[in-house]
Amino acid sequence: MAPMENASNRPSTSVEDYVKVIYDLQERGSGPVTISRMAERLSVSNSSVSGMLRKLSELGLVHHQRYGAVQLTDTGTKTALSVLRRHRLLETYLVEALGYSWDEVHDEAEELEHVVSDTFVNRIAESLGNPLVDPHGDPIPTRDGSTVERDVRRLSQAETGATGVIVRVNDSDPNLLRYLAEQRIGIGMRVEVLGHQPFGGPLVIRIGSADDQREQTLGVVAAEALWFAPAGE
Repeated sequence: MAPMENASNRPSTSVEDYVKVIYDLQERGSGPVTISRMAERLSVSNSSVSGMLRKLSELGLVHHQRYGAVQLTDTGTKTALSVLRRHRLLETYLVEALGYSWDEVHDEAEELEHVVSDTFVNRIAESLGNPLVDPHGDPIPTRDGSTVERDVRRLSQAETGATGVIVRVNDSDPNLLRYLAEQRIGIGMRVEVLGHQPFGGPLVIRIGSADDQREQTLGVVAAEALWFAPAGE
């Protein structure tokens, strides 16, 4: 993959925001990327998304037919990976160097990602030892746009008896991140699914470190926000 673009030839902030959201929705594998899902994620109207998709299509960044799913082109994917590299490295730097908590960094990085230079971001990466994931477990693209491949699964979809390690959490809701921190649930913890309550009820898990396992009940929203790497795979 070709090197990512420099700040001087980047698209507009709104274009970067849209392709980043499309990539993120694709990456998490939660079904087709639709106008309504994008509108919900971006807190805008469906008509606003439709208008921007026409622009993105004209720029060669997306494929989209009326009433169909949205897909990034190769150019759109490259653009999205560039934004995500900046965003996720900024989040990591804010936590590691400036002492931010994991629920504080997303909104800060949203603002900073559009104004920092690639040189600045690359210096951050070098100073942090070129990390592979950010504080929420999201993979950080390299300079050439590659990311680490991992077998990860959404905790809410795990079968009873499944075991593994929490490796990723959705970072779009600071309130949820604060809740998880209060419940002492985080990246690197061992998890075992004990059962699903019927009729869309909560998930019952055993979670913690090797010497501090405890039973925990998680609501649907929290369980859907957590991803784990299955044990023995």
